[in-house]
Amino acid sequence: MDEREWLTEQFEEHRGHLRSVAYRMLGSVSEADDAVQDAWLRLNRADTGDVANMGAWLTTVVARVCLNTLRSRERRREDPLDVRVPDPIISPESGADPEHQAVLADSVGLALLVVLETLSPAERLAFVLHDMFAVPFEEIAPMIERSPAAARQLASRARRRVQGQAPAPDPDLTRQRDVVNAFFAAARDGDFQALVAVLDPEVVLRSDGGVTRARQTVVITGAQSVAGQALTFSRLSPFARPVLINGAAGVVVAMHGRPLSVMAFTVTGGKIVSIEVLSDPERLHQLDLTALDD
Repeated sequence: MDEREWLTEQFEEHRGHLRSVAYRMLGSVSEADDAVQDAWLRLNRADTGDVANMGAWLTTVVARVCLNTLRSRERRREDPLDVRVPDPIISPESGADPEHQAVLADSVGLALLVVLETLSPAERLAFVLHDMFAVPFEEIAPMIERSPAAARQLASRARRRVQGQAPAPDPDLTRQRDVVNAFFAAARDGDFQALVAVLDPEVVLRSDGGVTRARQTVVITGAQSVAGQALTFSRLSPFARPVLINGAAGVVVAMHGRPLSVMAFTVTGGKIVSIEVLSDPERLHQLDLTALDD
């Protein structure tokens, strides 16, 4: 085996892990794939003769690429939207395919990704690498040009925000689906009290309509307000197709084969604590919706 074949083999061995890191860092499937491809190009140009741990080396490369992307995104951010729902990964209820399963190992819901979008690039890198992938702060610090203690502080600050705004979902998918089904049944029947009953009192609904539908980009909090909003789109309830979204119960609302929205639910303690809605036509068009195929 020559050196290039060996490098290719090493890279393919770690590709799934690298995609997982990049997706959590960027919240974008296409940008995550670009970051992984960039890492491959850098690997081919680098002198790796002294690299003792190829997985750690590649993780550092991908993390640096993602950090640069986040910083560039922050500099050019011009849109006035209050919320951006990251790219959902949609799978059939029977389960994610192996490629998606690798990205979603240690499931990362859309509610968590939405919160990660509010972090600074350095906070996001420190939290993702340490809390999700157990990278030591001594290795994280040089990436963000901080001391290990400062990197630890950044991760701690991010962790508090995540724990406060993105609670962990119930692990039982069947229980999640029962609650989501009850939500849609109540909406279809116009039963306001039944809707309130399945919603956590502090539930948050985040809807991202994109730039062309800015009026549909909103954040609504509280069971009464979210239940009222649910009644306004109750006519679409019959068109909700059950899927897994980032490994949790969700739906794609599609009419005549055309997706109108993707709805991800976080169910905790038998109640819906957050709903993330993506209704941006441009981004819906780009999604892999093969999970809808019969």
